[in-house]
Amino acid sequence: MTLEIPESQETPTEAVPEQAAAADVAEGAEASPEEAAAADVAEVAEASPEEAAPAEVAEAPEADADVEEDSTEDADVVVPVTPASPYDLPGGWYVVHSYSGYEKKVKANLETRVKSMHLEDRVFDVVIPMEEVVEFKAGRKVTVQRKKFPGYILVRLYMDDDTWYAVRNTPGVTGFVGSASKPTPLSRREVERILGVREEEEPGAEKKEPTFKPAWEVGETIRVVEGPFADFNGVIEDINVDQSKVRVLVDIFGRETPVELNFDQILKY
Repeated sequence: MTLEIPESQETPTEAVPEQAAAADVAEGAEASPEEAAAADVAEVAEASPEEAAPAEVAEAPEADADVEEDSTEDADVVVPVTPASPYDLPGGWYVVHSYSGYEKKVKANLETRVKSMHLEDRVFDVVIPMEEVVEFKAGRKVTVQRKKFPGYILVRLYMDDDTWYAVRNTPGVTGFVGSASKPTPLSRREVERILGVREEEEPGAEKKEPTFKPAWEVGETIRVVEGPFADFNGVIEDINVDQSKVRVLVDIFGRETPVELNFDQILKY
């Protein structure tokens, strides 16, 4: 007797690999571009923070390397520090005598000569020592620059035959102060007394007032221009700088009488 198997109970047959691949291709072809883009966005959203962090950490070493390079470049920059005392600068300070009243001209001549002879590496500085003083002009106090030592110039250099010849033969220079053949440089005390020592300015510190140097001297004859003794001549007996007063011996009726006057009441005779 023959048994008939129903169609619903037939043993399923396995799909052939070629058929499965064709089915996948068909599914991929059926997906629209919009659906593919949505799938990509979903994959990015599903990425955990732990997975994204390694990428950011990987970029950090490059930034650190840039910072290290910048700090290395800054470390290579060396800022020269100027010594507080001019005595500590290269070379020695020598005093040169010049014609009085021609100090600026001699300074310009010497600087030009140094450049023309290419001695910049041995002759460094030419200085006319100056100071601020207060003088009376037209009855008013005026702050002016005055030469400390008229007829003298300071030169900072390394002394050798070339530098000696360059300075000594500059127009307007009459010679070095000291030994003519082998000048002696100034001592530290002399340099700092003439040129001073640079001091660090503190915030809020008051600026040093210029010193007052009267235009007259004790024993000098002056003329009184103001007050009851105007047009009288007299001889200065004493000068009081702090009070800006002078005591003058004025000839009154053939007798010398001491009179106290202000600086602005007298003029040089």
